Amino acid sequence: MPKQVTNVASDDALTTIYRINHDEGDEVIAARVAERLGITPASIAGMLSRLTRDRLVTMDAKKRISLTSAGMARAEEMVRRHRLAECLLVNVMGLEWWRAYEEAHLMEHSISEVTEPLIVRLLGNPAVSPFGYPIPGHAHDHPLSSRHLSDLANGDVTRVQRVYEEDEELLQLFDKEGIRPGVEVEVKEVAVKRGTLTVAFDGRTVVLGRDPARRIWVEA
Repeated sequence: MPKQVTNVASDDALTTIYRINHDEGDEVIAARVAERLGITPASIAGMLSRLTRDRLVTMDAKKRISLTSAGMARAEEMVRRHRLAECLLVNVMGLEWWRAYEEAHLMEHSISEVTEPLIVRLLGNPAVSPFGYPIPGHAHDHPLSSRHLSDLANGDVTRVQRVYEEDEELLQLFDKEGIRPGVEVEVKEVAVKRGTLTVAFDGRTVVLGRDPARRIWVEA
């Protein structure tokens, strides 16, 4: 009989903590986790209490949340399966790039220790997701950059390393403009008062607001 998934909410909380801290380099607090998960402060308080009881997270005196070694292992397992699902959906099944995060979220809990190696073999053991994030389980030579596109100055040239994957509308904008991991970008103009950046991607000139530009990480 197939194994039943019973800890979806806990896994979602652990992977959210992982993404905020590991992928984005931000401190993790309860309000930020609740906002990402779309739940109330009371609900996240109860969730964090259970995760602390189960020794999956800790909180310091300033209420900053960290994963324990056990919590990190579980988060990496789920993030790995999620990103493998993204690769499967985009690279094999031909799903639109901007849809992959949400669809992979539906699939990640259905991937087991039996089916995971089959997916890895089918995909050729990919190292990064379609959005540029490392897939846990690989030895990665280059650490995640903390540099945002919005940090660049006039004339800077670099490459997109990864993009924020959890906002479909934002991903549709990136998709429309050709902003993908690996694309070379040159900053043409930083308009501080207007809050925009004019950048060139593959010979095309695009004007981005500061908020979308902060959702794009570039090579350090």
